[in-house]
Amino acid sequence: MTLSSLPITVGSLLQKISHTLKSTSPTPQLDAEVLMMHATGLDRSALMTSGNAALANGQELLLEKLLARRLHGEPIAYITGVREFWSMELNVTPATLIPRPETELLVEKALTRIPKDATWKIADLGTGAGAIALALAKERPHCHLIATDISSAALETAQTNIKKLRLKNIELRQGSWFVPLADEKLDMIVSNPPYVNRDDPHLEQGDVRFEPQQALIAGLGGFDAVRHISMHAQEYLKDMGKLLLEHGWDQAVKIHGILHHDNWRMITHYPDFAGHNRVIEAVTSKSAALI
Repeated sequence: MTLSSLPITVGSLLQKISHTLKSTSPTPQLDAEVLMMHATGLDRSALMTSGNAALANGQELLLEKLLARRLHGEPIAYITGVREFWSMELNVTPATLIPRPETELLVEKALTRIPKDATWKIADLGTGAGAIALALAKERPHCHLIATDISSAALETAQTNIKKLRLKNIELRQGSWFVPLADEKLDMIVSNPPYVNRDDPHLEQGDVRFEPQQALIAGLGGFDAVRHISMHAQEYLKDMGKLLLEHGWDQAVKIHGILHHDNWRMITHYPDFAGHNRVIEAVTSKSAALI
């Protein structure tokens, strides 16, 4: 679609872009608004009151380019380079998963376990853009967060977010799972690990087509990463140490079995707003035996 034949006002373009996106996006109006705000620099309230305003030089061409990318299926977060999570505007890139609202449940449940004045040492495994670690570091400023990822490109994105949010209680370490945590003894481990079945047809649909596959796929069945974390995490946790994991909406029973097999105790499930168990918590077996 070219926009040059349309009346060049914010309102008319917003309407046309929304209409054009109806065939490819589940949220065409929202997408149109986000693209318009990104191209014009307007915030949402200004956008709603600027319907008759003319676009500045170059903004129409920029919108054409942004629209073409969205019509191709590219996620809005990658087009704009930002995504909101836990009331923070985070930078995201194609090297990182796009933070999603359901992951806020993991943050919420972790915070219920961490006293407000705690000085805990907490690791976020596979941090990506840093969403979970950043939220915990923000809410518990006396805790020390160690955010790990195997991807140097992902850690570069996380570093930009640390600087952007001016957080001083978080550090980044590169490596696979527990490799960067040698000799650490932690109070808590959190993770949103890969949990998608390698044969899942949804991998060919929507935003996930553009997201890093190593951050999504966990072998046949989708449990390889969870098995690895469950098997080794207790080596790095103190007594009473806690593990919290996000997982797929239909994986709770299987993951409960994995944790039980590895002698975790006090295994607890937490449902999302749709009623699906999406976060699981467990306590080290040695500490649980003392309770």
